[in-house]
Amino acid sequence: MPGDDRDDGGRGAVGRDTVGRDTVGRDTVGRDTVGRGAVGRDTVGLGTARAVGFVVPALVLIGVFLVFPALWTLYIGITDYQLTGPSAAAPRVVGADNFTAALDDPLFANSLGLTALFVLGSAVVGQNALGFGLAWLLRRARPVLRHTVEGFVLPAWILPGPVVAYLWFAVLSRDGGTLGVLLGQPGTAWLVEHPMASLIVFNTWRGTAFSMLLYASALATVPPSHLETARLAGASGWQTVRDVVFPRLRGHVLTNTLLISLWTANDFTPFLLTAGGPNHESEVLPVLIYRQALESGRLGYASAMSSLLLVANLVVALVYLRLLRGRRA
Repeated sequence: MPGDDRDDGGRGAVGRDTVGRDTVGRDTVGRDTVGRGAVGRDTVGLGTARAVGFVVPALVLIGVFLVFPALWTLYIGITDYQLTGPSAAAPRVVGADNFTAALDDPLFANSLGLTALFVLGSAVVGQNALGFGLAWLLRRARPVLRHTVEGFVLPAWILPGPVVAYLWFAVLSRDGGTLGVLLGQPGTAWLVEHPMASLIVFNTWRGTAFSMLLYASALATVPPSHLETARLAGASGWQTVRDVVFPRLRGHVLTNTLLISLWTANDFTPFLLTAGGPNHESEVLPVLIYRQALESGRLGYASAMSSLLLVANLVVALVYLRLLRGRRA
């Protein structure tokens, strides 16, 4: 009937209107959602200009104190710049001569090997093992015991390098040194007879606090239920650490190893104890660079060595970062 047709038509019109309104509503909601998403990314409402304004001072500081010195070191490394004399006033560009001379220098090869031994012994093995061991043993210790141990370990990391070096010089001294008295070997010149072993022990003691704090925080993320399951399964302490703890801490181990390795490779504190002696037996790279620059006055040559040390640090960092990315993948 006509009425029915009108009703159908009306309903159709209403349906179309409804669909149209729904479509418009969805479009509007979609646009609103996108708009809110775009605004939501700027959580504090600063805008691009103000955000850049906040970042620029930090970038300027990084450029002035990090980027510029690195570039300046690279430039000096390709010159014959001297601390005194004609080359100090008018340095001449010599290209890669300083780099090739450093690579052929027996002192540089000796220092490179000693630096690798210093990093491996005191950082990769010493600080890592002792830091994790202390963190593992203290995880269930009473607060009084834990705070007491931390009170003995933390000052070694907090105190300035010259202060710590003076204390250890007193411990290792030939005349009335504490270590010689305790071991019943007075008169033993530890820094002369065993220079690298003394430096490795010194740096292990000094830097363990950082590793201990990092591993203590990392162990707090291991679910106690996993440790309890391993205990009920009859796993020994070493098996629990190997099969339950280490898989969860691998990223922390890599990060800690990277940081302490770079810090140790660039540490100048050994100069305060042995000054690189005796007979270059403890002359790690930072000490050799210092002596070439300020004692011999060969700033260009020392800068070339610094650049080579920088490249070595970058290689080590890239290896660790690659291992870390491989673990996450």
